[in-house]
Amino acid sequence: MADKVLIFDTTLRDGEQSPGATLNLHEKLEIARQLEALGVDIIEAGFPIASDGDFEAVEAIAKSVRGPVIAGLSRTSGTSSSAKPFARAPR
Repeated sequence: MADKVLIFDTTLRDGEQSPGATLNLHEKLEIARQLEALGVDIIEAGFPIASDGDFEAVEAIAKSVRGPVIAGLSRTSGTSSSAKPFARAPR
């Protein structure tokens, strides 16, 4: 079996850590679709428990982007896993 490098992109979560850098739902979906078109293997779509807006964005991306695995940053408590029902392959 050949070695394979997986691309794990954190733009949608880490990109908003910079002061003044915020994305709305439409912008996040557009970026996620472009990452899909580029062949990214895994997209960390956000931190769903952080806010209703982040939850909605992760949910929308998980429902509409089909190529990459969609990941969401979560805590170890059970409250962060409420977006799991929308995942293609929940873990």
